[in-house]
Amino acid sequence: MPSVKPSVKASYVEVRTFAHATEDLEKVLRALYNVIPSEFVNNVELMKEELRGHHGNPIVFLKAKVRKKEAVNAFVKKLSMDMSELDKEALARDVDLHVKGGSFYIRLNKQAAYKGELKICTADPIHVRVQFKSRGKEDVIKACKEAGLLS
Repeated sequence: MPSVKPSVKASYVEVRTFAHATEDLEKVLRALYNVIPSEFVNNVELMKEELRGHHGNPIVFLKAKVRKKEAVNAFVKKLSMDMSELDKEALARDVDLHVKGGSFYIRLNKQAAYKGELKICTADPIHVRVQFKSRGKEDVIKACKEAGLLS
């Protein structure tokens, strides 16, 4: 496993997802909180917004933002340590789909996150955005590799 530098070059992390009418809001919240390092869960800004789906069904939009430097570093370290090498290789293979405007985007499986596992997916995910200080694509890719997010 690659070593993670004590301080990554990330500015903040944003985690967001939707709780659909067919889902238990508390379970979706638990999945979202399982993505965040446990020692910082109580220090994140959580926003809830009630929305309506295409057919009028209720949907809750959830967004958490991690801003403190030590929490951002811990978050990136958790991602690095908890994601499988296969997922990191898949992210690296398709890195152009995951880096834009100084940000690194990951979609995590909501059901796996509820169980405490971090696995990438595409359907009904938990969206993770790691915003880096540098806006350059190559700088972001290099920072992700140094942080252990890409193989």
